[in-house]
Amino acid sequence: MELFQIGFLSVTIVDVLDILLVTFIGFQIYRGMRGTIAAQILIGLLVIVMLSVTAQAVDLKAMGWVLRTLTDIWVIAFIIIFQPEIRRLLSTIARNRLVRMFIRLNVTESIEEIVATALELSKKKQGALIIIARGTGMKSFTETGVALGAQISRALLLSIFNPRSPLHDGAVIVNDRIIEAARCTLPLSPTTRLGDLALGTRHRAGLGITEQTDAVAVIVSEETGAISIADNGELFHRISVKDLRKELRERLVLSVQRTMQNVKEAIRPLE
Repeated sequence: MELFQIGFLSVTIVDVLDILLVTFIGFQIYRGMRGTIAAQILIGLLVIVMLSVTAQAVDLKAMGWVLRTLTDIWVIAFIIIFQPEIRRLLSTIARNRLVRMFIRLNVTESIEEIVATALELSKKKQGALIIIARGTGMKSFTETGVALGAQISRALLLSIFNPRSPLHDGAVIVNDRIIEAARCTLPLSPTTRLGDLALGTRHRAGLGITEQTDAVAVIVSEETGAISIADNGELFHRISVKDLRKELRERLVLSVQRTMQNVKEAIRPLE
């Protein structure tokens, strides 16, 4: 359907939607790269592309050939240079509630087992790092540990995080009601302090995995027994067992249910 004309160009509603979509994607890329070295590199690449176009326009053959050679490999260079930013952008998309509502999530039983485990480990001051997967694939992280594929249970988690267990050093990754792997190595967050709190390796690993994926991390401090939860690059330190259960239900179950209900209510008048 034509909306208006600019000279000999007709603008339709599809054109407007196309422009808005490209603008939104560009804004998200800008937000993800703002304040990083990648933003400066991106500007450099754009300058090279502009110089290439200019050189071809004024028929500078030698300069045009050099710049054209560079621009021919810019897609590969873009993927290599901006790999962390691209991964962060895709993870941000996966965190979207509308995307997650299409992902099967049945973790109510897992939440109770994890909460019970965290309570007992907290009392004993035994460290733990439990990662609960959501939409983002965790295969690259589970492959760094020991594959288990066992149904989750408090007894099994306590056995894994027993200081005498060969599996206790590292993270446990839980998907639905299955413990996929133990002793997994996770990326460390560059954040080393949270206010006056100095973050150790376990807390930085829990925070780091939530910066790169949409997983939720439950952390028990070995030094103090304090329970923390990390999600979406944020760390909530020293929470109670009651709050832990509430936060996990809110982040893993209720948010998806509310989104689905809102979508149903929005669709109902159209039926």
